[in-house]
Amino acid sequence: MRNLKRILTGTAAGVALMASMGAANAETWRYAFEEAITDVQGVYATKFKEEVEANTDHTIQLFPYGTLGESADIMEQTQAGILQFVDQSPGFTGSLIPEAQVFFVPYLLPSDSKELAEFFRTSKAINDMFPKLYAEQGLELLTMFPEGEVVMTTKEEVTEPADLNEVKFRVMTNPLLVESYQAFGATPTPLPWGETYGGLQTNIIQGQENPMFWVESTKMYEVTDHITFTGHNNFTTAVMANKDFYDGLSDADKKAIQDATDVAFEHIVDYQKGLTDSSLEKIKEEKPSMNVKVLSKEERKPFKEAAKQVEERFIEMTGESGKEILDQMKADLEAVSE
Repeated sequence: MRNLKRILTGTAAGVALMASMGAANAETWRYAFEEAITDVQGVYATKFKEEVEANTDHTIQLFPYGTLGESADIMEQTQAGILQFVDQSPGFTGSLIPEAQVFFVPYLLPSDSKELAEFFRTSKAINDMFPKLYAEQGLELLTMFPEGEVVMTTKEEVTEPADLNEVKFRVMTNPLLVESYQAFGATPTPLPWGETYGGLQTNIIQGQENPMFWVESTKMYEVTDHITFTGHNNFTTAVMANKDFYDGLSDADKKAIQDATDVAFEHIVDYQKGLTDSSLEKIKEEKPSMNVKVLSKEERKPFKEAAKQVEERFIEMTGESGKEILDQMKADLEAVSE
């Protein structure tokens, strides 16, 4: 484990946090996430904070994206016990837990929002299998939840994989996501999120993917001209606690955290109803020339065919453990579709 000084090096906010730790109230818990306070993760965290503070004598301090560094920084700070809670996409966690990359197998998750929410509520893979893997990394997995259908935003129109040929497409530093865009015909280009807008603006990259609310919130539409709904994925995130911290809590505090987790989950599922449409409306108001393409079932077939090799690569990367999780997820998905 990196030492405290090294983990916090590079962000003024991190240095300030380290300086304040000695003076911080022992009953104040710190929670960092990857988005703005008004985005999906921020809305979830705010509800979680409200519930915890209403039912315990603890307070929670929230740290939105950028205040303590990038995703890797806040994960390291949580593992080190500097932060008590963190929200991070399995896309980033995949470097610690390769099996978490399963959420990037294209066309695995359902597009129906009710089925999707029920899957996250009831999945044995998520609620029974993943917590053990997270625990091995010093993390208590509290919940996972969907954040919205992922769309591609590009400089040129995309209607088939051939349209992505030679397109430098920004992806998270995640091996399976790289495999996905290679399968789709693009040139996947891992970049920190903070460099994405500038990369598109200067044409270093020509595309990126994210849920629609994030495209609108971060103004990705200003530096791209086409939005494509390929239906290939739904962005997933995970809420975790430092395991030593969590294990040391009283039963009452653990129950309060679990109850807050459940309430915030239902809140964020409800909050997202209509969010994609409203975000798209805002984008169209700001940029009427934005071209929006929803691929038909027939148009998605070549993407789905290409995705088969990504599933095979996932199993190659993760071995029997990954295959067991993938198989269980498929069984869980089949159960909710019935």
